[in-house]
Order: sequence, then C-alpha cells, then structure tokens
Amino acid sequence: MSLRLAARLARRELRGGLRGFRIFLACLALGVAAIAAVGSVRQAIQTGLTREGASLLGGDAELEFTYRFATEAERLWMQQASEQVSEIVDFRSMAVVPRDTGPERALTQVKSVDKAYPLVGSVKLEPGITLDDALNGRSGLPGAVMEPVLIDRLGLSVGDHFALGTQEFILMAALRNEPDSAAAGFALGPRTMVRTEALQASGLLEPGTLFSTRYRLTLPQDANLSEVATRASAALEGSGMRWSDARNGAPGISEFVNRLSAFLVLVGLSGLAVGGIGVSAAVRAYLSQKTETIATLRTLGADRSTIFQTYMIQIGVLSLTGIVIGLLLGGMAPLLLAPLLEYRLPVPAVFSLYPRPLIEAALYGLLTAFLFTLWPLARTEDVRAATLFRDALSAARPIPRATYVVATGFGLASLIAIASWFSGSTRLTLWTSGGLAGALILLALAAYAIRKLTRVGTPLARGRPALRWALSAISDPREGAGSVVLSLGLGLSVLAAVGQIDGTLRNAISGNLPEVAPSYFFVDIQKDQMPGFTERLQTDPAVSRIESAPMLRGIITQINGRPAREVAGDHWVLEGDRGVTYSARPPANARVTAGEWWAEDYSGAPQISFAAEEAEEMGLKLGDQITVNILGRDITAELTSTREVDFSTAGMGFVMSMNPSALAGAPHSFIATVYAEEQAEAAILRDLAGQFPNITAIRVRDAIDRVSGLLAGIAAATSYGAGVSLLTGFLVLIGAAAAGEPARRYEAAILKTLGADRGRILRSFGLRSVLLGAAAGCVALLVGILGGWAVATYIFDTGFIVIWSSAIGIVLAGVGVTLCAGFAFALRPLSARPARILRASD
Repeated sequence: MSLRLAARLARRELRGGLRGFRIFLACLALGVAAIAAVGSVRQAIQTGLTREGASLLGGDAELEFTYRFATEAERLWMQQASEQVSEIVDFRSMAVVPRDTGPERALTQVKSVDKAYPLVGSVKLEPGITLDDALNGRSGLPGAVMEPVLIDRLGLSVGDHFALGTQEFILMAALRNEPDSAAAGFALGPRTMVRTEALQASGLLEPGTLFSTRYRLTLPQDANLSEVATRASAALEGSGMRWSDARNGAPGISEFVNRLSAFLVLVGLSGLAVGGIGVSAAVRAYLSQKTETIATLRTLGADRSTIFQTYMIQIGVLSLTGIVIGLLLGGMAPLLLAPLLEYRLPVPAVFSLYPRPLIEAALYGLLTAFLFTLWPLARTEDVRAATLFRDALSAARPIPRATYVVATGFGLASLIAIASWFSGSTRLTLWTSGGLAGALILLALAAYAIRKLTRVGTPLARGRPALRWALSAISDPREGAGSVVLSLGLGLSVLAAVGQIDGTLRNAISGNLPEVAPSYFFVDIQKDQMPGFTERLQTDPAVSRIESAPMLRGIITQINGRPAREVAGDHWVLEGDRGVTYSARPPANARVTAGEWWAEDYSGAPQISFAAEEAEEMGLKLGDQITVNILGRDITAELTSTREVDFSTAGMGFVMSMNPSALAGAPHSFIATVYAEEQAEAAILRDLAGQFPNITAIRVRDAIDRVSGLLAGIAAATSYGAGVSLLTGFLVLIGAAAAGEPARRYEAAILKTLGADRGRILRSFGLRSVLLGAAAGCVALLVGILGGWAVATYIFDTGFIVIWSSAIGIVLAGVGVTLCAGFAFALRPLSARPARILRASD
C-alpha cells in the first residue's frame, strides 16, 4: 500500500515538469553518452577486425619463423594443409641513393614477397600498374615500390635507382595501400617492397641476420581454424613457429584498442563522477524546495518510508530519462560520425548499434545515480511536521542511518566490480577508483577549508567592501562553494593528471633519454666485419663509447618442462621472440644480483642468466630449467644467475644471456651501440654504411620521434575523454550559479539599498568566482600532480617532473570557467529593482 501511494504521489509531483532538473539530466546524459560512445567505437573496431581478419592477416592463417626460412619438411606440411602458400620476409635495412655529394641513406622496413602475394586483397600503386609488373623491374634491374614518405625523404622519382645492401633496384611506383599493413605492427621506418629472389645477392639475408619469415595460407572453405592450429602445433613442435589466423588478424592492434578504450571508459567514469556531484546538488536543491510539501505529508500521516519512496521514484524516473538520453547520444554519435571515423581510423570498423557498450554505459549510469542520490533522499526522513515552521533539511544530520550507509557501500563495490569486469584490468580499475576517491576527499576537505578560511578572512578585509562581501558569501554553506570546488575541481584534476603523465612520458622519451641514449644501433654486423667496424670507431675522437655483443633471437617455450605461459602468464617477455646473447664474463653494465656467473672456460650443460626484475615478475628462481627455441632448435638451460639490467637508457640490454658454448653452433650476427657527438653522426653512418653495406643503422633520435608521435595521439585521445569531465563540471557549475541566482538577487537588492553601486557589486561577484575558481584549480593541480607522480612511479617506473605549463593552464582554466559562469548569472540580479525584490521577500 505504501509503495502504491508513493507511486501516485510521485506521479503528481512529476506533473510539474523538469524545472530544476535540467542540469541533473545533462550531467547524467553526458557521462553516459561518453562511455557509450567510446564503447561503441571499440566494438565497431573489434567487429571490423574480426570480419576483415583474413584481409588484415593476408590469408586464412600465418606461420611465422624468426631468423630463418622454413625447412623442406615444414614447407611440405604447409602445402598439404592449404590450397595456396605465400612466403614473406620482413626486416629493416638502409635504402641508399647515390648522389654527387655522397650517398643519401634512410632506414626502411623491407618486405620481400613471392609471386603469390597477396593472397587476399590487392596492392594499390601509383602509377596504377600491377605489383607483378612493378617488382619485375626493367633494364635488367629488379623493381621496387616505396611508401611516398620514403620517396620524398630520399628525393626519388619513379625510374630512379637505389640500393638495398649490395643489390641495386629501380623504383617503379609509390606504395599507396598494402592490404596486410595492419598486421605488421609498429615499424621504425617506411615500407619498401621487393621480390625475395632479388635479395639473394644483397647480403641482407645471411645466416644470423635479423629477419622474420611469414608463410600465409589459404585454407579450404570448410577448414576449422582451431583444428588446423592444433595440427600445426603438433606437426611443427619444437620449430619455434608462431601461429596466427583470421580470427584475430591484427592481435597487436586489437589489444591496443582494448586497452586504450578501457582506459578511456575509466576516464569517462571520472566524468560521470563529476556529473554525480551535479546530480546530488540538484536533488538537494529540489528537496529543499519541497520541505513544506514533505512536512505537510507528514502532518497528514505519511510515514518515513512513503516519503522516501515518493521521491526515490521521482529521482529514479528522472535518472532513467537521463540515461536513455545519454544512450541515444552515445549510440547515435558514432553512427553519424562513421564516415569521418572510417576515414581517420587505420583499421576497418563496422559502425552499428551494439548492445554491450550500451548496457555497460547504462549500468554505470544507474549505479552512479544511485550512489549520488541516496544520501540526499535519505535526508527526507528527518523532515517532521514541525518543519513547517523551520528549515529541517539544512539542519539534518550529515550521515544518514546505517541502512543507507551499507547500501552506499554495496553500490560502490558493485560499480568497481562491474568496471573491473568490463575493462578487463582489475589493477587499472582499482587505481582509477582509488584516485577518484582520494581526489574527492581532498576536494571535500579543500571546500571545507575554504569556507573556514574565508570566514576568518572576512573581518580582515575591512575597508575593502567588494572583497569582504565575496569572502562572506563564500563562507556561507548555502552559496554552494562545496559543489563548485568538488565538480569543477574533479574535472580539472583528471585533466591535470593526464597533462602531467603525458608531459612526464614525453620528457622521459624526448628530453632525458637522448642525453643517455646511444647515437646509433647497428645490427646485422657479421663476425668477420667486427674488427673493421670497431677500428673505424675507436679512432674517432667524437665517439665516446662503443658497446657490442653477439645477437640472436629466441622464444621461451617451456619453464621446468611446462608451457611457459602456464607458469608466467602473459608476461611481456613471452610476447614473441626476445634478444639472446652470450658472454664469458658478466657485462660491464650489469650487476649479478643472485647466483653466480659461469667460469670463463665453462663448456658444460647450457646455463642462462636472466634479467632480475623480469625473473621475479615471472616467478623464476635459481635452478629452474628454461627452454628457449633459437632458429628452430630447443635449448634447455639451467637458470644460474640473475642480473640487474637497465632498459631505460635505450642502450644495450638483454633479458637472457647464455654461456658461449651453448650457442657455439648457432649462426648469428652482432649488434653494436655507438655513443658519439651529434655533429659526427653523419660521417660515422657514411663511412660504416659505405664499407659494410649489409649493416643496418637505426638512429635513436629518429626512433624517439616515432614513439613521441604515438604518445601524442594517445594523449590527445585521453585529453578528449578528460574534456568530457571538465564539460560536465562546467554544467554543474552553471547549475550551482543558477541555483544561487535568487540569493544574489536578494543580496544585490540589499547592497543597492545601502548605497552600493553596480560596479562594486559586480566586482564582488567576480572576486567570488575568481577565488573559488583559483581554489578549485590549485586543489586540482595538487591532485593531478599526485596522480601523475603515482602513475609515473608505480606503473611506468620512470622519473617524474612537474610540467608547469600544463599546471598553470589548469589554474587559469579554473578561474576562467567560474568567472564566466558567475558573470552569466550576475546580470539579472544587478538589473533587478531593489523595491520589487524586497517586497517579494516579505
């Protein structure tokens, strides 16, 4: 009966329309829309990757080998299991163009293909010739195609000559589209495509050089990918083969999209939390206007539960309305922007209305509305019949009954659990939740401190009426300083944290790193080339240091006889192949932290030394047996030591090092790092590349620029998400200013009656906004710096510095936003006639 009566009362209350709830609806709708939009774009990309898996991969399945070609037996298996096979070789090299002033060089990612390529899709060239015609070449030279950016960098035109290693090529066309480019992953240089057979005399595919081979398969239409993958693993066991298929044609992109979108959804939750503050403020303001109505109902015999249910139903209906609006906006926005997004995205995307992201956003919206409206609604229980003669809500207890506290805790735990499940990262969710909770606590304390300080400062401002009035208004709890600092401060905090993290990472990569990083990485140095290589560098006074080591690549397949992933999970060391070296003595830049290094003349069973931090993360201990597949051969070695390896300097560092006799029979090349003065880099590259054309040089500064560009894109996407939080905070600020307009109107009328002019009153309103905005900005800056420090220190494990340009911008943004909102709602109070306002208040 109580619920039926409450529903009837709620329906009558709702007839009054949405007055007072526009900000409520806007805050909730905006937060839900942001999360729904991010989720919808993520789902569109995942669907596109799944649907176009074969095109992205370049076939139905792919088998990859490291630093070797498939054996005859392996080729035979592939031919028997498929309808067609295509072989692709991928490696880095230097494209060299002869000039009168000396050869010009540029790093390029070379893809050499056979005549069957591509199995799926088509290559687009400019001019519009076929790939076969382009790679056949002319005038007795093999042909090549290049990406336009590399053509421009080298100043080439179609018909010009260039060299890869010792082989000369003729440029036949510009490479406009590569159907399987998404599967290639991150590359340090633009693409060059040639025939594999044309590289036989180039010196670039010698035993031990760094290259990978991929064999793309076209399978029968009725083939089951899971069964074929199982058969491949059994038939090619111990070969070091890595399997991919059309079910996930671009796993690197898919994982990146999932992680970035999960982070953006959590950033969107921050915006929803900001909106929650606005929702809470709107409910409080609405209920304060309903005090007499509630007291009248209590006088007529309504009990506490009926009152609570009446307004809970009202707020519930309005919350559902806001969520539905948000779902419509978030679901339709990607569809409306689909042409633009499809053009900008480097991967296929299928835009549609997907239920999962909409359900996720709706759950977040419902739980947020529940959390931020429960306590204000609980205060209706404190309204008694006597409230007809006094204000009860303002005097109500700040913490409701234990039932509501427990319900709030349950709702919060549910929100965190759902966010953890949807994001797929419990750690990231807990970090975000802890950061939001910490930020809200700091901002609440700051709001309380601001009211106390302004109350103390009011008498000290005697003689400065505008400042005194502003301080007195801020100290009044009814002015809404708390909601302004909380909402605007939280939005600015998210933006400040993103700015500090982005600036710290950029500084670590492009600021500090070049000071300690080498000038060049040289790879594919043959053993007999090492004496001439080191002689050239040791006699150069501009070279301060040279480091070199033998270089192989291996895949950890087993740990103590069990599959490596069963023991160490999805650790990054197990993601593909890793560098392996050997040395008789510990490297000069590494410190043995546990165990002992083998003797210099040791020639017994294979032993391995592992990077200490990675060994601890993977759960490895001394005495473990680690099986590494190198060039198709399994080598099982005992873990006899761990050592400290610093990867942060971009210098030489290997996760794994073995005793020399363990790798004595494996063909390999050498890798070297060269530390030199910047002005000497060009001469070093010219001399070494001219003497050893098979060597590939990677300029570290160029690699840093590529990584910095990638970070810029990620930071931009994150900033857009944080911008939603700030926009929501601005809406809350507008709501607070609108709610305070009657009080300002009355205040202005009193001040005018006492002789104050409009200019002085306006200055008072402006000072009020500036002080609140500056306070919110400063607290947000503190929260952002703490958040940035925590992420840089505990997640990215890098040093932290304050990015002051971003910090000052945050404070100025706080001042500017509050000033705009304050002035927007100060015009009508200033223009109102005092007599009319004062008569109406009697």
